[in-house]
Amino acid sequence: MKENIKAALLSALVLPGVGQFYRGRTVKGGILVALVSIVLLVFVVLAVLAVQDVLQVVRVTGSIEDVAVVESLRNRLPAFLWLGGILFCIWTYGVVDAFLGGGSANKDKQGE
Repeated sequence: MKENIKAALLSALVLPGVGQFYRGRTVKGGILVALVSIVLLVFVVLAVLAVQDVLQVVRVTGSIEDVAVVESLRNRLPAFLWLGGILFCIWTYGVVDAFLGGGSANKDKQGE
């Protein structure tokens, strides 16, 4: 299997940035891994806050009321959508960049 296909599969199936590490571009790979990690961390924090909102509704009402739960989660929806879009863009960039593989590290490998 060609190196660019392996790198693209690593970035697509494991984590964006892993394909860049495989191709020897450690700085770019590190930046992509850090960006994805930050986005996922913010996503988890927002999910915990959403669960906290739902538990607050349950505590106030004494039961799980569908309308109250949906209203509390609806406030967090735009943030989740934005984070999903950002994550999709970073993931797509990581896969395409690993596949195309431009950069000085590849020129050094080709010269050897």
